[in-house]
Amino acid sequence: MAKARAIVKRRQAVQNIRKITRTMELIATARFRKTLDRATEAEAYTRKIAELVADLGETSRDVKHPLLEKRDPVKRSLLLVLTSNRGLAGGYNGNVLRLAYRRHQELETEGTSVVLEVSGKRGINFMKYRKTRMDATYNQFEDRPQYEEVERIADRYIAMYVKGEIDQLDVVYTRFINAARQVASLTTLLPIVAGEIGAAGEPVQKKKAVHTEAAPAGKAKERVPYEFLPDAQGILEEIVPVSFKVRLFKCFLDAAVSEQIARMVAMRGATQNADELIKSLTRQYNRARQSQITGDLADIVGAAAALS
Repeated sequence: MAKARAIVKRRQAVQNIRKITRTMELIATARFRKTLDRATEAEAYTRKIAELVADLGETSRDVKHPLLEKRDPVKRSLLLVLTSNRGLAGGYNGNVLRLAYRRHQELETEGTSVVLEVSGKRGINFMKYRKTRMDATYNQFEDRPQYEEVERIADRYIAMYVKGEIDQLDVVYTRFINAARQVASLTTLLPIVAGEIGAAGEPVQKKKAVHTEAAPAGKAKERVPYEFLPDAQGILEEIVPVSFKVRLFKCFLDAAVSEQIARMVAMRGATQNADELIKSLTRQYNRARQSQITGDLADIVGAAAALS
């Protein structure tokens, strides 16, 4: 009887855990839908402003902006790592932290001074465990990062870059591609390379050349004509910082939606595993109970035979 009771207690514990994982899955699903809506809404704006900066940079070669100036060699680099405040999200934090730690080691090996800033308690605890010094930490960003909070950080980064306190800004985060694919990515946000900014603000992947009809010799690629009012320099001074801010904000949005997807998938897997374990324990309990009943009947029949 003791074995059957132990199985019943264990099955009850698994059932309680299943209730928790199922609830967490539903919460993550609801949060995912909200964060996905925000990320989708920001995508169009980020895409268009990145295209505009790229076009202006190509059109106005004589116009300069501090955030567009590439510094070589890079003597001081800032590395921003975006993780979550909570766990139970599968490999979400692990993938980002491995990439971030590897990048940190690469920069130090190259002799570059690294300014490390980490967002999320999981990342902070990881760096503390590795005994890696952090210059700034953030834990206020959950599943709904606010643009005003990100803008304050972006303004500080812009001031640091303009003053020459940093020569490069790298962000390590989980880039949201679609609901089925999220990738731990390393993106350089400063300096802004106007000619290499893609539609969504990410570096353009070079494509293989496709041989088509030969273009007439000497024919250059047509550029979009722009009329600057009051002048190109004034417009770039306004739009380039905004482009950097929205790209940084998009990184936070991508990280938020990817976290909810990872947690949703992890909790769904945990719930399914709990269902299988409950079935297995139920079968074990039935066998133990049947064996116990059979033993009791054998004892009763043996005792009756002894008395007859």
